[in-house]
This record gives sequence, structure tokens and C-alpha cells, in this order.
Amino acid sequence: MASLEAARELLREFPVADGHNDLPWALREQVRYDLDARDIATDQSAYLHTDLARLRAGGVGAQYWSVYVPSDRPGAVPATLEQIDCVRQLIDRYPAELRAALTAADMEAGRAEGRVASLMGAEGGHSIDNSLATLRALYALGVRYMTLTHNDNIAWADSATDDPAVGGLSAFGRAVVKEMNREGMLVDLSHVAATTMRDALDTSVAPVIFSHSSSRAVCDHPRNIPDDVLERLPANGGVAMVTFVPKFVLQAAVDWTAAADENMRAHGLHHLDTTPEGMAVHRAFEERNPRPIATAATVADHLDHMREVAGIDHLGIGGDYDGTAFTPDGLDDVSGYPNLIAELLDRGWSRTDLAKLTWQNAVRVLGAAEDVARDLQSRTGPSNATLEQLDG
Repeated sequence: MASLEAARELLREFPVADGHNDLPWALREQVRYDLDARDIATDQSAYLHTDLARLRAGGVGAQYWSVYVPSDRPGAVPATLEQIDCVRQLIDRYPAELRAALTAADMEAGRAEGRVASLMGAEGGHSIDNSLATLRALYALGVRYMTLTHNDNIAWADSATDDPAVGGLSAFGRAVVKEMNREGMLVDLSHVAATTMRDALDTSVAPVIFSHSSSRAVCDHPRNIPDDVLERLPANGGVAMVTFVPKFVLQAAVDWTAAADENMRAHGLHHLDTTPEGMAVHRAFEERNPRPIATAATVADHLDHMREVAGIDHLGIGGDYDGTAFTPDGLDDVSGYPNLIAELLDRGWSRTDLAKLTWQNAVRVLGAAEDVARDLQSRTGPSNATLEQLDG
């Protein structure tokens, strides 16, 4: 209990800057953005991992709201715009609790005001439909990172969970990374193949992030980060934000998840379906096949290893709440972050290290991307390169 109270005290000063929360997509899927039907000013624990009271209880001070759309559906660009609009509606609806944030300075201002600095990240390069102009438009609308792929390959980048196609980044893919650097948009390497990670690190002159990924050495899932990539983060200045998804952090959950995903498909559902119908199918499968249970200690094991390999200056947190059907015990929803911090305190993590993990590294990496962008914009204009020109 002493550690838990110390964790809460630390989070009052250095709150969590979380790299990834899928609340906007959950709102789209459940109620088609009817914010009265899912009023997060009230208890939404029956439907969502996220509401305002639980954000406060969890010590969250900044949140990258994912403006995700599936990579296997048509119309990604307008759907991404609808997701952006959802985040804007949330910020406008709850001004006492949420604050729009575009910069590292905005994040610090939100912390000083006691509001959740609300940023946006686009999850998957399909959201720009092979257009650098669309990339710039998303930045102008407030998107501050883009995950290069989601679960499927795109024309210019390989995903971790698809068969290799271009061998990492194509020439146009490298142009996308360079244009993101020029805009000040963080290059997010969660979901991408290890070859794509390495190519992006070879290309980017700004720090990269992993908005919600854990250690592949601790849990051998392709969504996680190999040690050779973690070892490159100090030279790049980037940040790896550990995720809580059990199937990415607990080795025993990997096989169980493969069986659960197949069960979803057998019922004609997408394996990531978190609608009431999808969750009912999940629960029935779990009753027949009890799932392996991850805990805050499981996530802490990843952080211990990642700190050893990459160093404390290159770690953060990206829970992936409302984007996963299951969560670890003790990290059940956005109120759970103090349990992870308490676990790390019990393992001897210092207050200085924890402040970097929860807040300082995430703020620093965005500020560094802004610095790089100012320099590049002073020397180069926007690129109008096309996929056809560069990749044939």
C-alpha cells in the first residue's frame, strides 16, 4: 500500500503521457460517435476502458488519442477525418478536463492546468492513401504521429503481421519518413516489421517512437521490438512506449490468442471486434478455455529488460486501452497506471527514472521532432513525390 500511495503521489507531479488509446474507434463502433450515448463524464466501465473519472484516478496527464481506421476497409482518408473530428468533439465537450495539444509546450501547459493534454496519432500509413499532401493535411489538423503500418502491409512499408513484400521501406516509404520529419510528425514504428523499423531508423533524422510496443526478447511476438532495434534508440533519441496487451506481453497468451482469433473468424467476426456481439463471443470462448493472465508485473518485466537495453531515457507507456479485448490484472483500464508504477517502485526504480518513463521522455521526443522540423523547413520545401515516381 505504501508503494501504491507513493506511485499516486509521483503521478500527481509527473502524470502519464500515454502513447495510444483507441477510444475514438470504440465510440465509432459502439454508438457511431453519439457522445450522449457514451458520455465519458459518467461511468462507462460497462462499455469502455476510458472515462474522465478513471483518467483522473490513473494519473493521466497527456493522451495520444488514436485516429485509427482499419487497413482492410475502403475510404481510409474520410474515415480518418471522422476520427479526428471525434477527438475535437471530445475536447470541445469536456473543456475542463481535456485540452487540445499540438506541441510539447502544450503538453506542459495541460499538466500545469490539471487537464489531459489531448494529442492525436494516425495508426497506419493507409490513412494518407499514398499522398504526401494528405500527410501534411493530417498534420495541419493536429495529428502528431503516424504509425507507418497497421496489421497489413501497405504499398511502401511492411507490417509485422503480414508477409514481407517490399523488404522494409520502399523509396516512397523513405520519402514519407523524410516528409514526416519535415512536418514535425513523429514516426511511429509500432506494428511495423523489424525490417521497416531498421529502414526507418536509417532514414529518420528526428527521434522515432513506438507508441504501443513491448520487448520481443521477453515475449516473442512480431509486434514487439527486437533488442537490436532497442539498442539503436539512444543514438536516434527515440522512445519505446511499453504496451499492456496480454497477447504482446505474456508468452503463454500468444498461443491462446491465436486460438481465440480463429474462434472469432469462425463466427464471422473480425478478430479485433470489441462490439457487444464480439465481446460475447470472446467471453464464451474464454469460459471454455481460460486465458493466461498477465499482470502489472508482466509489463514491468518488459520495462526492466527495455531499460537495460535502451536506457531509461528511451522508455514510455502506451497502454492501448479501448483497442484490446483483454487487459492485465491490475491494469484493467486507464485507472490502473498507479499499479504499474507501484510495481516498479517495489523493484527499485527511482523517482527520477519513473518521471522520465511517465512524462518527461514523451514530452522531450515531441519537442525534439519540432526542433528538427524547424531546421528542415528553413532549408527545404515540401515534397510532391509520388508512389509511382519513386517506386515505379
